[in-house]
Amino acid sequence: MLWLLPCVINQDVFLETRIKSKFIYFFEKQVIGVSLTQNTVGVILCGGEGKRLRPLTYYFQKAMIPIGSQQKPLLEYIVRLMKYHGINNIVMLIGYKGQQIVNYFNDGERYSVKISYVWDNPEFGGNGGALYNAYLKGALDDAENILVYYGDILSDINLSEMLRFHDERGFISTLALSPNYRVAVGVAELDGEEVVRMVEKPPLGKPVTIGVVALRRKALDVLHEIAETKRDIDIMGDLIRVLIERRLRVGGYLTSAFWFDLGTTEAYEKLDPNEVDQRFGFLF
Repeated sequence: MLWLLPCVINQDVFLETRIKSKFIYFFEKQVIGVSLTQNTVGVILCGGEGKRLRPLTYYFQKAMIPIGSQQKPLLEYIVRLMKYHGINNIVMLIGYKGQQIVNYFNDGERYSVKISYVWDNPEFGGNGGALYNAYLKGALDDAENILVYYGDILSDINLSEMLRFHDERGFISTLALSPNYRVAVGVAELDGEEVVRMVEKPPLGKPVTIGVVALRRKALDVLHEIAETKRDIDIMGDLIRVLIERRLRVGGYLTSAFWFDLGTTEAYEKLDPNEVDQRFGFLF
């Protein structure tokens, strides 16, 4: 999966930006966000084994790996971000070491949200299969919109703004995209067989998905159709692909928000606890 190195930031600029961001978040949450989020169910994908995070995931569910100086689970940051943006109904799709998650979060009362759990069904594979299983079990019955969040992604994305974008444009699905991704390796330019230029970790030049997806309820009908002929379903590779092929209008929400893919031990070791504290202090 894609991941980014933490960036070096100017402390004065960062503080000013954070103060402005807190005001914007507060305004959107109080004035704009409520109407958009009250019928939105947050769905967190946190059932995978996290094989690329071994040996950590021999002991932790991958969404429960501790981050920041407080060593709180990654999943807590996601829950708090959703709560911050008024998403009070959260469904966690769990499987491997799922009881760790249940024991830690319980019903969500500690975070002033409602948390329910759907255990993965081996009959339906992939993250799309987990979402379909939740749909079959009625966990999404109250949702006009579903905000799917991949459980190995740390981000301070403005969910209120993304949902407003999704609502105003009328997309059946909206993908959160980063335009700033850099290729993780050096890239060579060739003239025939001769290397004429080397660029170390250049910008990709195309937006990449960052693991946050908004879906309208009617997208679940398409998911149901896919599940009739396929049991191992990927949200991006299957559901989003079919929505695009049918010209059902999939939107791209470009964001400069911080995001970090914690899907590998290498990425986890590079995540700076101090930067986590600075960027996400507004959640605590």
